[in-house]
Amino acid sequence: MNSAQPDISVITVNYNGYHDTCEFIDSWVNTVTSVPYEIIVVDNGSTANEGLLLQQKYPSVHVIRSEQNLGFAGGNNLGIKSAKGNYLFLLNNDTLIVKDTVYLLIKRLLSSKGIAGISPLILNYTEPHTIQFAGYTPLSSITLRNRTIGRGSRDKSCYPARKTSYLHGAAMLLKKQVIDQIGLIPEEYFLYYEELEWCTRMTAEGYELWYDPAFEIWHKDGSSSGKGSPLQCYYLSRNRLLYAYRNLPGWRLYLALLYQLVIVCPKNIITAWSKGQKKAAKAHREGTKAFFKLRNKDKQL
Repeated sequence: MNSAQPDISVITVNYNGYHDTCEFIDSWVNTVTSVPYEIIVVDNGSTANEGLLLQQKYPSVHVIRSEQNLGFAGGNNLGIKSAKGNYLFLLNNDTLIVKDTVYLLIKRLLSSKGIAGISPLILNYTEPHTIQFAGYTPLSSITLRNRTIGRGSRDKSCYPARKTSYLHGAAMLLKKQVIDQIGLIPEEYFLYYEELEWCTRMTAEGYELWYDPAFEIWHKDGSSSGKGSPLQCYYLSRNRLLYAYRNLPGWRLYLALLYQLVIVCPKNIITAWSKGQKKAAKAHREGTKAFFKLRNKDKQL
């Protein structure tokens, strides 16, 4: 049910993913009838003008075409700037909607002024009874590792609604007024860790983040970048260091950078090389080098 005054602005980013995006739109339109909404699709520099094809197929959907790939953050930010809803639901285009209970997420969001955003229960697309996400634990002080709560479990009853340290980038329902306060998603990351820093900004302002299984989605996971691809290796290596540099205080920063540069980065390069994945090994190395260029730019600002 579309509306000129939507409660929710559903924002998704398309990059050479026309069929996934069509499946996503169809799943939302055919499932959700309980709240007024608008759907915004950002065609983020797809090789062909998939935005035009999507607009022709779905006239009621607001399609924004970017001639350049602006990354996860830049693409979503284009959608956020055009959104009319009080609540913004950022959803990956490789997700499917399976329950008409999004109104329960809004209810949770409105239960406290201190709640900035919520992620739903995320299930594995290929094994819909298997949990992919039921919350995140905090990052460890030095290794910058955390755990996805519930991953691999098949018992949803064990994972009730709770506070979470971070939202899941594939599905984030947020109050627009909070985004107006803290700013848009940081675009320096391009891919990976940008939602982590965004969430860190929210909690630094005193807001809470929640996971709530009242709403659930299926997630294909990794459709756009590819698991283990050179693209993924590059940005994970670069952005893990960038997040530490921009968000960790004092001695934690120095120890975290030391651990990443002396142990994690060399290990990733050697492991990829030993498996014959020369492009991935190079991507890890180049991503690490790129961090230092970004750090120098930060210092000049």
